[in-house]
Amino acid sequence: MHTEADRTPVTTPLTDDLVRGALELEHTGRGVLPHRLPGWARAQNTDGQLAMAEAQPAGVRLVFRTRATAVALETLPTKRVYVGAPPRPDGLYDLVVDGRLVDQATASGGDTLTIDMTAGTFETVPGPPGTVRFAELPAGVKDVEIWLPHNEATRLVALRTDEPVAPVPKSGRRTWLHHGSSISHGSDAASPSTTWPALAASLGGAELVNLGLGGGALLDPFTARTLRDTPAGLISVKVGINLVNADLMRLRAFTPAVHGFLDTIREGHPTTPLLVITPVLCPIHEDTPGPSAPDFSTVGEGRLQFKAAGDPAERAAGKLTLNVVREELTRIVRQRSADDPHLHLLDGRELYGEADVAELPLPDQLHPDAATHRRMGERFAALAFGPEGPFGTGA
Repeated sequence: MHTEADRTPVTTPLTDDLVRGALELEHTGRGVLPHRLPGWARAQNTDGQLAMAEAQPAGVRLVFRTRATAVALETLPTKRVYVGAPPRPDGLYDLVVDGRLVDQATASGGDTLTIDMTAGTFETVPGPPGTVRFAELPAGVKDVEIWLPHNEATRLVALRTDEPVAPVPKSGRRTWLHHGSSISHGSDAASPSTTWPALAASLGGAELVNLGLGGGALLDPFTARTLRDTPAGLISVKVGINLVNADLMRLRAFTPAVHGFLDTIREGHPTTPLLVITPVLCPIHEDTPGPSAPDFSTVGEGRLQFKAAGDPAERAAGKLTLNVVREELTRIVRQRSADDPHLHLLDGRELYGEADVAELPLPDQLHPDAATHRRMGERFAALAFGPEGPFGTGA
């Protein structure tokens, strides 16, 4: 339940000890901006899509202990508008109390980012901050998490409560560092705490750091070095779909790039369980190369879809498809695991495969819906965090 009554006189500085899941907090003149790539990595990036994705706080949440029953978070979101596409819903903020999702809210105001996918242009119009309010929280001391919108860049302006707050000491839970594409980022999930990695982390009892980057799982060396340098007890990388739908490289470049990516991670995590996940099923790109292109034919129905614009005949020249990627990732992991017993492989089709397509088709041909995110999260928890899984206690 939300209220406009001002019952939140205590203002708490937004510091690192209250924020989980971000690798860096940038203090700006308009609030604190969580980043999921460090500044040195951002300085090496020239891709506007990746810059937008890493500033969207997937998996980032405020975590504090308090007796407060009213909480207000003033934020400055960045709303996205795609030219020619249906309007996007505002990003959701999930309120989790003692591990249970109890409320959700949106923030008004904010900047507006207009994106023309056909022309490849971006334009930002500044706007005012808004306030997310949660009231009637349970009485007594409790641990509160506010999960920030996974798909909407969010500057944190002020945290106000009706009682003081304190940081929550880090538990003994293992940190799970995950890297992947927009599916891992959370595209089309219902809310930030219900993306498939967030659900899997909750079920697996892990502390999530989500480096799922929409459109940005491209084997960039600065991403590998970020994974190398980030403390973690468990690591997974989900590779493939972005390389295909961006039509970024051919098989000759893909193989050494994967080896180099894994080599770099191992420099910082030589014995950490490392799980390579092949792509989930995506019918348009199983045997057809990229690039992916927007299909505006369904916009009149309120839907934007994507199509594969490549030619299947180009596979002979080394163009990547999802089946090509799966086959080569399997070969690479089998080769490397002979000397690396902590390296593991998961076929992404075990998370979403042929049997799921008829029941839960990809609405835009690329991204799973909310029900599929839940299914994938539950399956990953069972396969990876189960007793015999690579992240399980019996592994």
